[in-house]
Amino acid sequence: MQNLLSEQTAGGLALKIIMIVLFFGAMIAIGIYCRRKATDVNGFVLGGRSVGPWLTAFAYGTSYFSAVIFIGYAGQFGYLFGVASTWIGIGNAVLGSLLAWVVLGRRTRVMTQHLDTKTMPDFFGKRFDSPALKIISAVIVFIFLIPYTASLFNGLSRLFTVAFGFTNENLAYILIVVIMAILTGIYVIAGGYMATAINDFIQGIVMLVGIVAVIAAVLASQGGLMQAMGTLATNDGWEYTSFFGAMPVFLFFVIILTSLGTWGLPQMVGKFYAIKSEDDIKKGTIISTLFAIVVAGGCYFLGGFGRLFVSNPKDFDSIIPTMLDKAITSDFLMGIIVILVLSASMSTLSGLVLTSSSTLTLDLIKKHVVKEEKMTEKKQILIMRILLVVFIAISATIAIIQKIYNFSEIASLMGVSWGALAGAFLAPFLYGLYSKKVTKAAVATGFATGVIIMMFSLIYKLCGATFMKATLSTGETLDFANSIIMGSLCMIFTLIEVPVVSALTYKFEVKKGILDPKKTDEIFSCFNGKVVVSLKDSIGNFIKDIKK
Repeated sequence: MQNLLSEQTAGGLALKIIMIVLFFGAMIAIGIYCRRKATDVNGFVLGGRSVGPWLTAFAYGTSYFSAVIFIGYAGQFGYLFGVASTWIGIGNAVLGSLLAWVVLGRRTRVMTQHLDTKTMPDFFGKRFDSPALKIISAVIVFIFLIPYTASLFNGLSRLFTVAFGFTNENLAYILIVVIMAILTGIYVIAGGYMATAINDFIQGIVMLVGIVAVIAAVLASQGGLMQAMGTLATNDGWEYTSFFGAMPVFLFFVIILTSLGTWGLPQMVGKFYAIKSEDDIKKGTIISTLFAIVVAGGCYFLGGFGRLFVSNPKDFDSIIPTMLDKAITSDFLMGIIVILVLSASMSTLSGLVLTSSSTLTLDLIKKHVVKEEKMTEKKQILIMRILLVVFIAISATIAIIQKIYNFSEIASLMGVSWGALAGAFLAPFLYGLYSKKVTKAAVATGFATGVIIMMFSLIYKLCGATFMKATLSTGETLDFANSIIMGSLCMIFTLIEVPVVSALTYKFEVKKGILDPKKTDEIFSCFNGKVVVSLKDSIGNFIKDIKK
Protein backbone atom coordinates (compact mmCIF):
# COMPACT_ATOMS: atom_id res chain seq x y z
CA MET A 1 0.00 0.00 0.00
CA GLN A 2 2.90 2.34 0.70
CA ASN A 3 4.07 1.88 -2.88
CA LEU A 4 0.59 2.67 -4.09
CA LEU A 5 0.08 5.86 -2.10
CA SER A 6 2.16 8.99 -2.04
CA GLU A 7 3.02 10.54 1.31
CA GLN A 8 0.13 12.13 3.15
CA THR A 9 -0.37 13.10 6.77
CA ALA A 10 -1.50 10.10 8.77
CA GLY A 11 -4.40 12.08 10.22
CA GLY A 12 -5.63 13.31 6.85
CA LEU A 13 -5.50 9.88 5.28
CA ALA A 14 -7.20 8.27 8.27
CA LEU A 15 -9.98 10.88 8.21
CA LYS A 16 -10.78 10.22 4.54
CA ILE A 17 -10.77 6.45 5.05
CA ILE A 18 -13.07 6.69 8.08
CA MET A 19 -15.53 8.90 6.19
CA ILE A 20 -15.65 6.47 3.27
CA VAL A 21 -16.02 3.41 5.50
CA LEU A 22 -18.93 5.05 7.33
CA PHE A 23 -20.52 5.97 4.00
CA PHE A 24 -20.24 2.44 2.63
CA GLY A 25 -21.45 0.97 5.91
CA ALA A 26 -24.60 3.09 5.81
CA MET A 27 -25.33 2.11 2.21
CA ILE A 28 -24.98 -1.60 2.91
CA ALA A 29 -27.05 -1.38 6.11
CA ILE A 30 -29.89 0.23 4.15
CA GLY A 31 -29.68 -2.53 1.55
CA ILE A 32 -30.01 -5.19 4.23
CA TYR A 33 -32.85 -3.29 5.93
CA CYS A 34 -34.80 -3.11 2.65
CA ARG A 35 -34.68 -6.86 2.00
CA ARG A 36 -38.23 -7.12 3.33
CA LYS A 37 -39.39 -4.80 0.53
CA ALA A 38 -37.76 -6.99 -2.13
CA THR A 39 -39.61 -10.27 -1.65
CA ASP A 40 -41.53 -10.13 -4.94
CA VAL A 41 -40.84 -8.78 -8.42
CA ASN A 42 -42.96 -5.66 -8.01
CA GLY A 43 -41.19 -4.82 -4.77
CA PHE A 44 -37.71 -5.59 -6.08
CA VAL A 45 -38.08 -3.62 -9.34
CA LEU A 46 -40.51 -0.82 -8.40
CA GLY A 47 -40.66 -0.70 -4.61
CA GLY A 48 -44.31 -1.78 -4.75
CA ARG A 49 -45.23 1.39 -6.73
CA SER A 50 -45.50 3.18 -3.39
CA VAL A 51 -42.45 5.44 -3.36
CA GLY A 52 -43.05 8.99 -2.14
CA PRO A 53 -42.12 12.31 -3.83
CA TRP A 54 -38.85 12.99 -1.99
CA LEU A 55 -37.40 9.53 -2.60
CA THR A 56 -38.56 9.51 -6.23
CA ALA A 57 -37.31 13.03 -6.98
CA PHE A 58 -33.92 12.34 -5.42
CA ALA A 59 -33.72 8.97 -7.17
CA TYR A 60 -34.39 10.74 -10.46
CA GLY A 61 -31.82 13.45 -9.76
CA THR A 62 -29.06 11.21 -8.48
CA SER A 63 -29.53 8.81 -11.40
CA TYR A 64 -29.30 11.82 -13.71
CA PHE A 65 -26.12 13.36 -12.29
CA SER A 66 -23.10 11.17 -11.68
CA ALA A 67 -19.30 11.30 -11.83
CA VAL A 68 -19.80 11.55 -15.59
CA ILE A 69 -21.29 15.00 -15.02
CA PHE A 70 -19.04 16.15 -12.19
CA ILE A 71 -15.72 14.89 -13.57
CA GLY A 72 -16.22 14.38 -17.32
CA TYR A 73 -18.83 16.79 -18.62
CA ALA A 74 -18.17 19.65 -16.19
CA GLY A 75 -14.45 19.47 -16.96
CA GLN A 76 -14.73 19.22 -20.73
CA PHE A 77 -17.56 21.66 -21.34
CA GLY A 78 -16.44 24.10 -18.69
CA TYR A 79 -13.09 24.25 -20.47
CA LEU A 80 -14.70 24.64 -23.92
CA PHE A 81 -17.50 27.08 -23.05
CA GLY A 82 -16.31 28.84 -19.90
CA VAL A 83 -18.95 29.90 -17.37
CA ALA A 84 -21.57 29.70 -20.15
CA SER A 85 -21.50 25.94 -19.51
CA THR A 86 -23.87 26.78 -16.63
CA TRP A 87 -26.59 26.86 -19.31
CA ILE A 88 -26.23 23.08 -19.57
CA GLY A 89 -27.19 22.76 -15.90
CA ILE A 90 -30.11 25.13 -16.39
CA GLY A 91 -31.24 23.10 -19.40
CA ASN A 92 -30.99 19.93 -17.33
CA ALA A 93 -33.21 21.51 -14.67
CA VAL A 94 -35.85 22.98 -16.99
CA LEU A 95 -35.97 20.54 -19.91
CA GLY A 96 -34.48 17.43 -18.35
CA SER A 97 -36.31 17.63 -15.01
CA LEU A 98 -39.23 20.09 -14.89
CA LEU A 99 -40.71 19.42 -18.36
CA ALA A 100 -39.88 15.72 -18.20
CA TRP A 101 -41.94 15.37 -15.02
CA VAL A 102 -44.77 17.53 -16.37
CA VAL A 103 -45.02 15.83 -19.77
CA LEU A 104 -44.16 12.24 -18.87
CA GLY A 105 -44.73 11.81 -15.13
CA ARG A 106 -48.46 11.35 -14.74
CA ARG A 107 -49.19 9.62 -18.04
CA THR A 108 -46.31 7.20 -17.56
CA ARG A 109 -47.48 6.29 -14.06
CA VAL A 110 -51.10 5.77 -15.13
CA MET A 111 -50.52 3.85 -18.35
CA THR A 112 -47.75 1.59 -17.03
CA GLN A 113 -49.92 0.53 -14.10
CA HIS A 114 -52.87 -0.04 -16.44
CA LEU A 115 -50.70 -2.22 -18.70
CA ASP A 116 -48.93 -3.78 -15.69
CA THR A 117 -45.50 -3.04 -17.16
CA LYS A 118 -42.35 -2.80 -15.06
CA THR A 119 -39.76 -1.86 -17.71
CA MET A 120 -39.60 0.27 -20.84
CA PRO A 121 -39.29 -2.74 -23.20
CA ASP A 122 -42.31 -4.28 -21.48
CA PHE A 123 -44.18 -1.02 -22.15
CA PHE A 124 -43.32 -1.16 -25.85
CA GLY A 125 -44.40 -4.80 -26.02
CA LYS A 126 -47.82 -4.25 -24.44
CA ARG A 127 -48.55 -0.74 -25.71
CA PHE A 128 -47.96 -1.80 -29.32
CA ASP A 129 -48.98 -5.44 -28.87
CA SER A 130 -45.64 -6.62 -30.21
CA PRO A 131 -43.33 -9.17 -28.54
CA ALA A 132 -40.75 -8.36 -31.24
CA LEU A 133 -40.54 -4.69 -30.21
CA LYS A 134 -40.20 -5.79 -26.60
CA ILE A 135 -37.25 -8.08 -27.38
CA ILE A 136 -35.49 -5.60 -29.68
CA SER A 137 -35.76 -2.77 -27.16
CA ALA A 138 -34.53 -5.05 -24.35
CA VAL A 139 -31.42 -5.90 -26.37
CA ILE A 140 -30.79 -2.19 -27.09
CA VAL A 141 -31.10 -1.39 -23.37
CA PHE A 142 -28.64 -4.09 -22.35
CA ILE A 143 -26.02 -3.22 -24.98
CA PHE A 144 -26.01 0.55 -24.64
CA LEU A 145 -26.26 0.80 -20.86
CA ILE A 146 -22.88 -0.91 -20.57
CA PRO A 147 -20.69 1.95 -21.94
CA TYR A 148 -22.64 4.41 -19.78
CA THR A 149 -21.92 2.34 -16.68
CA ALA A 150 -18.25 2.00 -17.62
CA SER A 151 -17.95 5.78 -17.79
CA LEU A 152 -19.05 6.05 -14.15
CA PHE A 153 -16.08 4.04 -12.95
CA ASN A 154 -13.69 6.19 -14.95
CA GLY A 155 -14.72 9.49 -13.41
CA LEU A 156 -14.65 8.17 -9.86
CA SER A 157 -11.20 6.64 -10.06
CA ARG A 158 -9.60 9.86 -11.31
CA LEU A 159 -10.80 11.72 -8.24
CA PHE A 160 -9.56 9.00 -5.91
CA THR A 161 -6.13 9.21 -7.51
CA VAL A 162 -5.97 12.88 -6.51
CA ALA A 163 -7.65 12.58 -3.11
CA PHE A 164 -5.47 9.76 -1.84
CA GLY A 165 -2.31 10.55 -3.74
CA PHE A 166 -2.06 7.27 -5.64
CA THR A 167 1.30 6.94 -7.35
CA ASN A 168 0.36 4.04 -9.61
CA GLU A 169 -2.69 5.36 -11.45
CA ASN A 170 -3.63 2.18 -13.32
CA LEU A 171 -3.35 -0.04 -10.24
CA ALA A 172 -5.34 2.49 -8.22
CA TYR A 173 -7.96 2.61 -10.95
CA ILE A 174 -8.46 -1.16 -10.92
CA LEU A 175 -8.65 -1.22 -7.11
CA ILE A 176 -11.29 1.51 -6.99
CA VAL A 177 -13.38 0.00 -9.77
CA VAL A 178 -13.46 -3.38 -8.02
CA ILE A 179 -14.36 -1.91 -4.60
CA MET A 180 -17.12 0.29 -6.00
CA ALA A 181 -18.57 -2.55 -8.08
CA ILE A 182 -18.68 -4.96 -5.13
CA LEU A 183 -20.20 -2.54 -2.62
CA THR A 184 -22.83 -1.19 -5.02
CA GLY A 185 -23.75 -4.74 -5.95
CA ILE A 186 -24.24 -5.71 -2.32
CA TYR A 187 -26.88 -3.12 -1.46
CA VAL A 188 -28.76 -3.35 -4.77
CA ILE A 189 -28.84 -7.16 -4.70
CA ALA A 190 -30.03 -7.12 -1.10
CA GLY A 191 -32.70 -4.42 -1.19
CA GLY A 192 -33.67 -3.82 -4.81
CA TYR A 193 -35.39 -0.59 -5.83
CA MET A 194 -36.31 0.56 -2.32
CA ALA A 195 -32.71 0.27 -1.12
CA THR A 196 -31.65 2.22 -4.17
CA ALA A 197 -34.27 4.92 -3.56
CA ILE A 198 -33.41 5.41 0.13
CA ASN A 199 -29.70 5.44 -0.60
CA ASP A 200 -30.32 7.89 -3.44
CA PHE A 201 -32.03 10.24 -0.98
CA ILE A 202 -29.06 10.18 1.40
CA GLN A 203 -26.60 10.45 -1.47
CA GLY A 204 -28.59 13.35 -2.91
CA ILE A 205 -28.27 15.31 0.33
CA VAL A 206 -24.51 14.72 0.25
CA MET A 207 -24.42 15.98 -3.34
CA LEU A 208 -26.35 19.15 -2.50
CA VAL A 209 -24.13 20.04 0.44
CA GLY A 210 -20.95 18.95 -1.30
CA ILE A 211 -21.36 20.93 -4.52
CA VAL A 212 -22.09 24.17 -2.62
CA ALA A 213 -19.01 23.63 -0.44
CA VAL A 214 -16.78 22.86 -3.44
CA ILE A 215 -17.86 25.97 -5.37
CA ALA A 216 -17.27 28.16 -2.32
CA ALA A 217 -13.81 26.68 -1.75
CA VAL A 218 -12.72 26.94 -5.41
CA LEU A 219 -13.87 30.56 -5.76
CA ALA A 220 -12.26 31.46 -2.43
CA SER A 221 -8.96 30.09 -3.70
CA GLN A 222 -9.18 32.61 -6.58
CA GLY A 223 -10.11 35.61 -4.45
CA GLY A 224 -13.87 35.39 -4.91
CA LEU A 225 -16.29 35.30 -7.84
CA MET A 226 -15.55 38.69 -9.40
CA GLN A 227 -11.79 38.27 -9.23
CA ALA A 228 -12.05 34.76 -10.68
CA MET A 229 -14.16 36.08 -13.57
CA GLY A 230 -11.72 38.91 -14.18
CA THR A 231 -8.71 36.59 -14.17
CA LEU A 232 -10.48 34.21 -16.55
CA ALA A 233 -11.29 37.02 -18.99
CA THR A 234 -7.76 38.42 -18.83
CA ASN A 235 -5.95 35.11 -19.24
CA ASP A 236 -8.20 33.33 -21.73
CA GLY A 237 -10.49 35.91 -23.31
CA TRP A 238 -13.82 37.55 -22.62
CA GLU A 239 -15.73 34.79 -24.46
CA TYR A 240 -15.13 32.43 -21.53
CA THR A 241 -17.03 34.76 -19.23
CA SER A 242 -19.72 35.73 -21.75
CA PHE A 243 -23.38 34.78 -21.81
CA PHE A 244 -23.14 32.32 -24.72
CA GLY A 245 -19.55 31.16 -24.39
CA ALA A 246 -16.90 30.47 -26.96
CA MET A 247 -18.84 27.81 -28.92
CA PRO A 248 -22.59 28.61 -28.77
CA VAL A 249 -23.72 26.13 -31.45
CA PHE A 250 -21.95 23.20 -29.85
CA LEU A 251 -23.29 24.37 -26.48
CA PHE A 252 -26.82 24.08 -27.86
CA PHE A 253 -26.24 20.46 -28.91
CA VAL A 254 -24.83 19.57 -25.49
CA ILE A 255 -27.90 21.04 -23.80
CA ILE A 256 -30.21 19.03 -26.07
CA LEU A 257 -28.40 15.72 -25.51
CA THR A 258 -28.05 16.02 -21.75
CA SER A 259 -31.55 17.48 -21.17
CA LEU A 260 -33.97 16.08 -23.75
CA GLY A 261 -32.11 12.77 -23.67
CA THR A 262 -33.48 11.89 -20.23
CA TRP A 263 -36.95 11.56 -21.74
CA GLY A 264 -35.87 8.40 -23.52
CA LEU A 265 -33.56 6.79 -20.97
CA PRO A 266 -35.15 3.69 -19.37
CA GLN A 267 -33.42 4.16 -16.01
CA MET A 268 -34.84 7.71 -15.79
CA VAL A 269 -38.37 7.09 -17.06
CA GLY A 270 -38.58 4.06 -14.80
CA LYS A 271 -38.68 6.36 -11.77
CA PHE A 272 -42.18 7.48 -12.82
CA TYR A 273 -43.41 3.87 -12.72
CA ALA A 274 -42.84 3.66 -8.97
CA ILE A 275 -44.19 6.94 -7.58
CA LYS A 276 -47.12 6.58 -5.19
CA SER A 277 -49.76 9.15 -6.16
CA GLU A 278 -50.61 12.10 -8.39
CA ASP A 279 -50.03 14.55 -5.58
CA ASP A 280 -46.58 13.03 -5.14
CA ILE A 281 -45.87 13.66 -8.82
CA LYS A 282 -46.58 17.38 -8.37
CA LYS A 283 -44.30 17.57 -5.34
CA GLY A 284 -41.65 15.47 -7.02
CA THR A 285 -41.62 17.84 -10.00
CA ILE A 286 -40.65 20.78 -7.81
CA ILE A 287 -38.12 18.86 -5.73
CA SER A 288 -36.44 17.31 -8.77
CA THR A 289 -36.16 20.68 -10.55
CA LEU A 290 -34.60 22.43 -7.56
CA PHE A 291 -32.19 19.53 -7.08
CA ALA A 292 -31.09 19.81 -10.70
CA ILE A 293 -30.57 23.57 -10.48
CA VAL A 294 -28.21 23.20 -7.53
CA VAL A 295 -26.34 20.04 -8.55
CA ALA A 296 -26.19 20.32 -12.35
CA GLY A 297 -26.01 24.10 -12.42
CA GLY A 298 -23.34 24.02 -9.74
CA CYS A 299 -21.23 21.36 -11.48
CA TYR A 300 -21.14 23.16 -14.82
CA PHE A 301 -20.63 26.56 -13.20
CA LEU A 302 -17.66 25.09 -11.34
CA GLY A 303 -16.26 23.60 -14.54
CA GLY A 304 -16.33 27.04 -16.16
CA PHE A 305 -13.31 28.03 -14.04
CA GLY A 306 -11.23 25.03 -15.09
CA ARG A 307 -8.92 27.18 -17.23
CA LEU A 308 -7.74 29.00 -14.11
CA PHE A 309 -6.20 25.75 -12.88
CA VAL A 310 -5.32 23.85 -16.08
CA SER A 311 -3.90 25.74 -19.05
CA ASN A 312 -3.21 22.81 -21.35
CA PRO A 313 -4.85 19.60 -20.09
CA LYS A 314 -3.59 16.21 -21.23
CA ASP A 315 -7.26 15.17 -21.38
CA PHE A 316 -10.53 16.76 -20.34
CA ASP A 317 -11.23 14.16 -17.64
CA SER A 318 -8.24 15.39 -15.62
CA ILE A 319 -9.43 19.02 -15.33
CA ILE A 320 -11.78 18.78 -12.34
CA PRO A 321 -9.50 16.47 -10.30
CA THR A 322 -6.58 18.86 -10.94
CA MET A 323 -8.73 21.84 -9.96
CA LEU A 324 -9.72 20.17 -6.69
CA ASP A 325 -6.15 19.12 -5.96
CA LYS A 326 -4.94 22.73 -6.27
CA ALA A 327 -7.90 24.49 -4.62
CA ILE A 328 -8.83 22.18 -1.74
CA THR A 329 -6.45 22.12 1.22
CA SER A 330 -8.78 20.68 3.86
CA ASP A 331 -8.69 16.89 4.30
CA PHE A 332 -12.24 16.99 5.64
CA LEU A 333 -13.54 18.89 2.60
CA MET A 334 -11.68 16.57 0.25
CA GLY A 335 -13.33 13.67 2.06
CA ILE A 336 -16.72 15.30 1.48
CA ILE A 337 -15.89 15.70 -2.21
CA VAL A 338 -14.89 12.04 -2.51
CA ILE A 339 -18.19 11.02 -0.89
CA LEU A 340 -20.02 13.46 -3.18
CA VAL A 341 -18.67 11.77 -6.29
CA LEU A 342 -19.14 8.33 -4.72
CA SER A 343 -22.78 9.25 -4.06
CA ALA A 344 -23.30 10.50 -7.59
CA SER A 345 -21.66 7.45 -9.13
CA MET A 346 -23.17 4.74 -6.94
CA SER A 347 -26.70 6.12 -7.25
CA THR A 348 -26.47 6.16 -11.03
CA LEU A 349 -24.74 2.78 -11.16
CA SER A 350 -27.40 1.16 -8.98
CA GLY A 351 -30.17 2.51 -11.20
CA LEU A 352 -28.44 1.33 -14.36
CA VAL A 353 -27.72 -2.21 -13.18
CA LEU A 354 -31.22 -2.62 -11.75
CA THR A 355 -32.73 -1.45 -15.05
CA SER A 356 -30.55 -3.78 -17.10
CA SER A 357 -31.05 -6.89 -14.94
CA SER A 358 -34.82 -6.41 -14.68
CA THR A 359 -35.07 -5.83 -18.43
CA LEU A 360 -33.17 -9.01 -19.28
CA THR A 361 -35.11 -11.08 -16.77
CA LEU A 362 -38.64 -9.83 -17.41
CA ASP A 363 -38.39 -9.00 -21.11
CA LEU A 364 -36.02 -11.62 -22.53
CA ILE A 365 -35.60 -14.62 -20.26
CA LYS A 366 -39.19 -14.84 -19.04
CA LYS A 367 -41.38 -16.50 -21.70
CA HIS A 368 -38.67 -16.47 -24.39
CA VAL A 369 -36.00 -18.56 -22.64
CA VAL A 370 -37.80 -20.03 -19.64
CA LYS A 371 -41.50 -20.87 -19.75
CA GLU A 372 -43.61 -18.35 -17.88
CA GLU A 373 -45.21 -20.95 -15.60
CA LYS A 374 -41.74 -21.95 -14.39
CA MET A 375 -40.70 -18.36 -13.65
CA THR A 376 -41.91 -18.03 -10.08
CA GLU A 377 -41.47 -14.76 -8.20
CA LYS A 378 -38.49 -16.17 -6.29
CA LYS A 379 -36.84 -17.45 -9.47
CA GLN A 380 -37.28 -14.11 -11.23
CA ILE A 381 -35.69 -12.23 -8.31
CA LEU A 382 -32.86 -14.77 -8.16
CA ILE A 383 -32.15 -14.36 -11.88
CA MET A 384 -32.22 -10.56 -11.56
CA ARG A 385 -29.72 -10.72 -8.72
CA ILE A 386 -27.41 -12.97 -10.72
CA LEU A 387 -27.64 -10.65 -13.72
CA LEU A 388 -26.87 -7.68 -11.49
CA VAL A 389 -23.54 -9.32 -10.74
CA VAL A 390 -22.94 -10.13 -14.41
CA PHE A 391 -23.78 -6.62 -15.58
CA ILE A 392 -21.55 -4.96 -12.97
CA ALA A 393 -18.70 -7.34 -13.83
CA ILE A 394 -18.95 -6.62 -17.57
CA SER A 395 -19.10 -2.86 -17.03
CA ALA A 396 -16.17 -2.89 -14.63
CA THR A 397 -14.09 -4.95 -17.06
CA ILE A 398 -14.83 -2.57 -19.94
CA ALA A 399 -13.98 0.39 -17.70
CA ILE A 400 -10.59 -1.13 -16.87
CA ILE A 401 -9.84 -1.93 -20.52
CA GLN A 402 -10.95 1.56 -21.55
CA LYS A 403 -8.62 3.13 -19.00
CA ILE A 404 -5.57 1.02 -19.80
CA TYR A 405 -5.86 1.52 -23.57
CA ASN A 406 -7.19 5.10 -23.30
CA PHE A 407 -10.09 4.26 -25.62
CA SER A 408 -12.29 7.30 -25.08
CA GLU A 409 -12.96 10.23 -22.82
CA ILE A 410 -15.92 10.07 -20.47
CA ALA A 411 -18.04 12.52 -22.46
CA SER A 412 -17.62 10.56 -25.70
CA LEU A 413 -18.36 7.23 -24.01
CA MET A 414 -21.52 8.57 -22.43
CA GLY A 415 -22.55 10.41 -25.60
CA VAL A 416 -22.77 7.16 -27.57
CA SER A 417 -24.86 5.52 -24.85
CA TRP A 418 -27.25 8.44 -24.33
CA GLY A 419 -27.57 9.09 -28.05
CA ALA A 420 -28.46 5.50 -28.91
CA LEU A 421 -30.92 4.96 -26.07
CA ALA A 422 -32.64 8.34 -26.27
CA GLY A 423 -32.51 8.39 -30.07
CA ALA A 424 -34.18 4.98 -30.23
CA PHE A 425 -36.73 5.34 -27.42
CA LEU A 426 -37.64 8.99 -26.88
CA ALA A 427 -40.04 9.49 -29.78
CA PRO A 428 -41.73 6.04 -29.65
CA PHE A 429 -42.25 6.34 -25.88
CA LEU A 430 -43.46 9.95 -25.90
CA TYR A 431 -45.88 9.51 -28.79
CA GLY A 432 -46.93 6.12 -27.42
CA LEU A 433 -48.18 7.87 -24.28
CA TYR A 434 -50.13 10.56 -26.12
CA SER A 435 -51.19 9.30 -29.55
CA LYS A 436 -53.37 6.36 -30.55
CA LYS A 437 -52.08 6.43 -34.11
CA VAL A 438 -48.45 5.50 -33.56
CA THR A 439 -47.72 2.39 -35.62
CA LYS A 440 -45.43 -0.58 -35.08
CA ALA A 441 -43.52 0.35 -38.23
CA ALA A 442 -42.87 3.85 -36.84
CA VAL A 443 -41.60 2.46 -33.52
CA ALA A 444 -39.32 -0.04 -35.27
CA THR A 445 -38.03 2.72 -37.54
CA GLY A 446 -37.28 4.89 -34.51
CA PHE A 447 -35.34 2.05 -32.87
CA ALA A 448 -33.31 1.44 -36.02
CA THR A 449 -32.57 5.12 -36.57
CA GLY A 450 -31.22 5.64 -33.06
CA VAL A 451 -28.95 2.60 -33.12
CA ILE A 452 -27.67 2.99 -36.70
CA ILE A 453 -26.83 6.68 -36.38
CA MET A 454 -24.94 6.24 -33.11
CA MET A 455 -23.08 3.19 -34.39
CA PHE A 456 -22.01 5.26 -37.38
CA SER A 457 -20.77 7.93 -34.97
CA LEU A 458 -18.77 5.36 -33.00
CA ILE A 459 -17.20 3.78 -36.11
CA TYR A 460 -16.43 7.24 -37.49
CA LYS A 461 -14.54 8.10 -34.31
CA LEU A 462 -12.67 4.78 -34.18
CA CYS A 463 -11.54 5.23 -37.78
CA GLY A 464 -10.35 8.78 -37.10
CA ALA A 465 -12.41 10.20 -39.98
CA THR A 466 -12.76 13.96 -40.42
CA PHE A 467 -14.98 14.39 -43.48
CA MET A 468 -17.99 15.64 -41.45
CA LYS A 469 -16.18 18.57 -39.88
CA ALA A 470 -17.34 22.05 -40.84
CA THR A 471 -16.42 25.63 -39.98
CA LEU A 472 -19.41 27.90 -39.34
CA SER A 473 -19.65 31.55 -40.32
CA THR A 474 -18.98 32.45 -36.70
CA GLY A 475 -15.60 30.74 -36.92
CA GLU A 476 -16.74 27.81 -34.77
CA THR A 477 -15.59 24.39 -36.05
CA LEU A 478 -17.94 21.45 -35.48
CA ASP A 479 -17.58 17.74 -36.08
CA PHE A 480 -21.13 16.69 -36.94
CA ALA A 481 -20.30 13.03 -36.39
CA ASN A 482 -19.35 13.78 -32.78
CA SER A 483 -21.43 11.50 -30.53
CA ILE A 484 -22.95 14.48 -28.71
CA ILE A 485 -24.00 16.34 -31.86
CA MET A 486 -25.09 13.13 -33.57
CA GLY A 487 -27.12 12.05 -30.54
CA SER A 488 -28.89 15.41 -30.38
CA LEU A 489 -29.70 15.37 -34.09
CA CYS A 490 -30.85 11.77 -33.78
CA MET A 491 -33.42 12.66 -31.10
CA ILE A 492 -34.71 15.65 -33.03
CA PHE A 493 -34.93 13.61 -36.23
CA THR A 494 -36.87 10.73 -34.66
CA LEU A 495 -39.33 13.18 -33.08
CA ILE A 496 -40.19 14.14 -36.67
CA GLU A 497 -39.73 10.69 -38.19
CA VAL A 498 -42.07 8.68 -35.92
CA PRO A 499 -45.27 10.71 -36.56
CA VAL A 500 -44.47 10.91 -40.29
CA VAL A 501 -44.00 7.15 -40.62
CA SER A 502 -47.11 6.60 -38.48
CA ALA A 503 -49.18 8.79 -40.79
CA LEU A 504 -47.92 6.86 -43.82
CA THR A 505 -48.48 3.38 -42.35
CA TYR A 506 -51.50 3.74 -40.05
CA LYS A 507 -54.22 2.83 -42.55
CA PHE A 508 -52.13 -0.04 -43.91
CA GLU A 509 -51.57 -1.56 -40.47
CA VAL A 510 -55.25 -1.23 -39.54
CA LYS A 511 -56.32 -2.78 -42.85
CA LYS A 512 -53.92 -5.72 -42.49
CA GLY A 513 -54.83 -6.30 -38.85
CA ILE A 514 -51.34 -5.38 -37.65
CA LEU A 515 -52.79 -2.59 -35.52
CA ASP A 516 -56.11 -2.98 -33.70
CA PRO A 517 -57.77 0.39 -32.91
CA LYS A 518 -60.04 -1.28 -30.34
CA LYS A 519 -57.05 -2.53 -28.33
CA THR A 520 -55.52 0.92 -28.52
CA ASP A 521 -58.76 2.51 -27.30
CA GLU A 522 -58.79 0.11 -24.36
CA ILE A 523 -55.21 1.05 -23.46
CA PHE A 524 -56.03 4.76 -23.50
CA SER A 525 -59.22 4.21 -21.49
CA CYS A 526 -57.00 4.42 -18.38
CA PHE A 527 -57.02 8.21 -18.79
CA ASN A 528 -60.83 8.38 -18.89
CA GLY A 529 -61.66 6.36 -15.81
CA LYS A 530 -63.23 7.87 -12.70
CA VAL A 531 -61.56 7.57 -9.32
CA VAL A 532 -63.61 7.75 -6.11
CA VAL A 533 -61.75 9.14 -3.13
CA SER A 534 -62.72 9.81 0.47
CA LEU A 535 -63.96 13.25 1.51
CA LYS A 536 -60.80 13.93 3.53
CA ASP A 537 -58.72 13.65 0.33
CA SER A 538 -60.88 16.00 -1.74
CA ILE A 539 -62.47 18.37 0.78
CA GLY A 540 -61.12 21.43 -1.04
CA ASN A 541 -62.92 20.54 -4.27
CA PHE A 542 -66.00 19.47 -2.28
CA ILE A 543 -66.33 22.92 -0.67
CA LYS A 544 -65.85 24.63 -4.05
CA ASP A 545 -68.68 22.51 -5.52
CA ILE A 546 -71.01 23.47 -2.65
CA LYS A 547 -70.34 27.19 -3.20
CA LYS A 548 -71.15 26.79 -6.89
